[in-house]
Amino acid sequence: MPQRLDQHTLADLAPKLAELSQQVLFGDIWQRPELTPRERSLITLAALAALGRTQQLPWHLAFAARNGLTREQIVEAFTHLAFYAGWPAAVSALGCLEEEPR
Repeated sequence: MPQRLDQHTLADLAPKLAELSQQVLFGDIWQRPELTPRERSLITLAALAALGRTQQLPWHLAFAARNGLTREQIVEAFTHLAFYAGWPAAVSALGCLEEEPR
């Protein structure tokens, strides 16, 4: 199974990618005022689920909770997504949610 990377392990493995992620993605893109952090988290969860990027979901699920999304809202988003991205994508995403503490 692939290694789960977080901010620290990514920095050890690929320092430049970690730097770009921090500076460009989280330091610029996530800070733009046109969307709230909550809206950005919802979009990110939908994209990761639709694309089957389940390895990235646990971190973003926790981040979404810090950005104000409730567990019920996340479940509803993945349920809604089943009709647009497919049942397997939605169920796989929900499986990642189960890994998070209630």
